[in-house]
Amino acid sequence: METLQDLVAAGREREGVLFTAPDRSTPFSYRDFCTNVWKAGNLMRHYGVRHGMRVAVVAGPKNPTGDDEPGYLRDSPDALLAFLAATLDGAVVDMDPPGAVDTTALVAPANWLGRYELAPGTKALAYGGPSDDPTVAQFERELWSENPLQPPGEVGPADDALAADRTYSHGDLLAASQRVVEDYGFDGGTTVVLRAPVTTAGALVAGLVAPMRAGATVRFGGDGAESAGDVAVAAADAPEETVIQPDGLV
Repeated sequence: METLQDLVAAGREREGVLFTAPDRSTPFSYRDFCTNVWKAGNLMRHYGVRHGMRVAVVAGPKNPTGDDEPGYLRDSPDALLAFLAATLDGAVVDMDPPGAVDTTALVAPANWLGRYELAPGTKALAYGGPSDDPTVAQFERELWSENPLQPPGEVGPADDALAADRTYSHGDLLAASQRVVEDYGFDGGTTVVLRAPVTTAGALVAGLVAPMRAGATVRFGGDGAESAGDVAVAAADAPEETVIQPDGLV
């Protein structure tokens, strides 16, 4: 496994649950999620996303409330789906974009689009919502009719995938994910609770890439017994016995 393209292709063949959330009765299977990553990669290509271009992704619930903060996931993996999809096209993704966005595309909850000032060439794609702005593409609706095949084009392990405190390549993220899998014993029976904001390389590795590599299940945030797991990606005061703190993982 050398690239995130390989990770998604392998996940497409897995059985079982990839994501669960306390407020959702229906889990997200590996097969459905990874097929939708392929579809989203093809959708982004329609809006000009290509190798070496920049894409901004804002993580949050489908319909954020006043208590929600950008970066935290509560009910939907749409932001993680968009991250992987853009990297399959060879793009470099910023998961913590500034207020002024100058990238090929911005993917964000519809309710939060007003927080961002888009450059003239930036295409907005919204999940949740819907948005009343006719220039905004509705991410889930357009995804539904897309081609469910792996997007064309090749990426290599040295190609950049994530812009954070520095730029991380596909190879960087996968190498770190292998260390997490080995150090914390991830396997197909592991449940990883994701309570950290997915704005850093460490959080994405421990909360997405490493679980997918091992066939584990990721549970989004929340408190109480219904959101407990074997391992938490969170601050040191999480209720789980084993906690992975994202800083310094990559």
